[in-house]
Amino acid sequence: MVLAPSTSRGVATRRRILDAAVGEFAEHGIAGARVERIVQRARTNKAQLYGYFGSKDGLFDEVFAESVQQLTEVVPFDAGDLAGWAVGLYDDYLVRPEMVRLATWARLERRPAGHLVDDPDHQDAPKLAALAAAQGAGLVRAGEPAALLSMVIAMSLAWSPVSPMYAAYPEEPESEHARRRELLRDCVRAAVAP
Repeated sequence: MVLAPSTSRGVATRRRILDAAVGEFAEHGIAGARVERIVQRARTNKAQLYGYFGSKDGLFDEVFAESVQQLTEVVPFDAGDLAGWAVGLYDDYLVRPEMVRLATWARLERRPAGHLVDDPDHQDAPKLAALAAAQGAGLVRAGEPAALLSMVIAMSLAWSPVSPMYAAYPEEPESEHARRRELLRDCVRAAVAP
């Protein structure tokens, strides 16, 4: 049975566990993450972790759900400026690479095929509706909105921690980031142009 925190201290402890778990899961994956390290970082104990989340898998599920929520909300979506949205995602991956890493571990260890989340249509519904409206207005090429959204996201990941070629990092010269942003912006514009 998973418990809800009943005090402000309990809420704070639960939050510390979640925050500690993000780094642990991002670095080691689901199988490699260790509860001992999480509770040590969170300055708590296993009983509280299991009380709040039920299991290590339950903790990962909550961490992953939060990360998906953050990824979908951190960069405002503008269907008329998909190139700008992709560049915003690039910038977010630089400062929060753990979000991409969590999604990658979920893909590798939980869902090697199909949708990464349980209800993608519900989660992406506002974006897909905005994209369909932009298509109807002649701002974006015709095609299945979900496929276009997927393609733009994939392009934004070109220099992310999951890149097969090169993973960008914040300490690189700003000129490098500017060059990549310009290329990404041009490529997305060309790909989605009507």
